[in-house]
Order: sequence, then structure tokens, then C-alpha cells
Amino acid sequence: MSAQESNNTSPENIPSSESAQHSQEQDRFYDAIDRERLANSLSSTQPIELEIGSGKGLYLIRTASENPDRTYIGMELATKYAREAQEKLDKGQITNAVFLACDAVAVLANDIPDNSVAAVHVYFPDPWWKSKHKKRRVLSDETIVNIERVLKLGGELHFWTDVLDYYEIAIPRIVELTKLQGPKYVPEPPALHAMDFRTHFERRTRLNGLPVYRSKFIRNT
Repeated sequence: MSAQESNNTSPENIPSSESAQHSQEQDRFYDAIDRERLANSLSSTQPIELEIGSGKGLYLIRTASENPDRTYIGMELATKYAREAQEKLDKGQITNAVFLACDAVAVLANDIPDNSVAAVHVYFPDPWWKSKHKKRRVLSDETIVNIERVLKLGGELHFWTDVLDYYEIAIPRIVELTKLQGPKYVPEPPALHAMDFRTHFERRTRLNGLPVYRSKFIRNT
């Protein structure tokens, strides 16, 4: 395709319906490489796990290196964190995980097929403290329903937070909106060294002697 032909497919030259679709994709993916990485990961024959809000990647990098027989997809709104985490994967030659710079909620809703993943992890999501902003919380009703939709039979939702208000709102909504079994009790794992925590937020919270609220739900039907 020539440069001129390529320019004819720019957003301003795409028919309105196609332009809207292009815009939506750009809204949830910040780079074409992330759409490609997601497609490649979703084609894996290994069990697939998603992390919504992967941050600096502490959990996913470690668990992917320990479980090469599973595929991990980390989705992070902050492009800087996603890119730096991907660089760590590349440097460590960890090939069963990817980090995507994207709107995880939109990707979950639009790009993850039904009954396709073995686990969804949501660790220490932004609490959006102000009442007028709480509707922005990751675990909205729509996202909760989509998490159940994408989980395979036997699939698990792992939700941890250090915000009791968030926990006490989200857990009843999961129970009311889905048929997921839970919440299951999750004991506090021991920390064997200074970085032996699931995320940087868990590390900071526990080192400050503050509680972490943990839950697990399982799709049995």
C-alpha cells in the first residue's frame, strides 16, 4: 500500500461507523502493539490470567516466571508503568506474560471473549475517595458482570484492597450481581523478604501495620 493510500485510512477519511470504531479502539489501546500482544496472548493454549491495574508489574512478573505453563496479561492505565514492566519481562526473557497500556475496563468489556480466562486479579485498585468520583471505581457493576462473563468454569476472581469502604461495597455487589461462589477466605501470606509481597501497595500497607482485605470468588456454574 502506498503512503497516499495509507493516508486515506486516517480517522478523518474513515466512514462514520468505522471512524467511531477506530476511535473506541484508540481510547482503550494507546498503541497498536498492545492490540497485537493481546490477540497473541488470547490465542494461547495455556490457561490465561488477567490482572486489571497491573501497576509496576510486581505480581505478574514474579508469578509468570514461577508458572511458565500459564499465560498472563497485565492491563495498566499508566503507559509509563506498563512499558517499564514490559521491559522487565523482555530483559528477563519471560515470554508467557505481557503488559498492555490500556483502559482495562474497556478492554475487558470489548476484547475478552466469554469463558476464556482462568483467573482475574484486581489488587489495590484506585479507591477514588470523593463520593462524586466513586462511580469511576474499577469494580463497577458492569465490570463485575464482565468478569463473571469472561471466567471459565472453575475460574477465579481475586480482589484485594486496603480500603475497607471499597471492600464493603464491592463484595455485596459481586454476590448480588453474579453466581460466583464466595467470598472465600484468603489468609495473609507470609512475607519472606522485603519484596515478598503481591504488589507494591500490599508491601507499603503491611509494612505500615495496616490491614489488607482479601477475597476470592469461584465460578462454579
